Amino acid sequence: MGECTLRTLQARAAAHRLHSQRDSRELTSAARAGFERRFLEEVDPEGLLPESERLRRAAQARAAYFVELALKSAKARHLRAAARTPWRYADAEADTSETIASAAASHAKS
Repeated sequence: MGECTLRTLQARAAAHRLHSQRDSRELTSAARAGFERRFLEEVDPEGLLPESERLRRAAQARAAYFVELALKSAKARHLRAAARTPWRYADAEADTSETIASAAASHAKS
């Protein structure tokens, strides 16, 4: 068994042990608060908006962040598939942005 595999298995076992003894939400609360704060600061850096509007905008910024991640992931998958079977994806790089954008638009409508 390779060294990477052993380290991975050791880390997984340690993570399971930790989560069996402590509450996962407690362990990650600081990270989740920081992640949320990022979006609140992005939409209202001076803190001038009413709280309800600030939270609404932060939720939209967070949704945009995750859609952008999904778009990057879809593009990477599409380009990897094109690299494996170039004959199927003759214009992969050219179409990728258009294909992904139209898929994202149809997903946003649903």
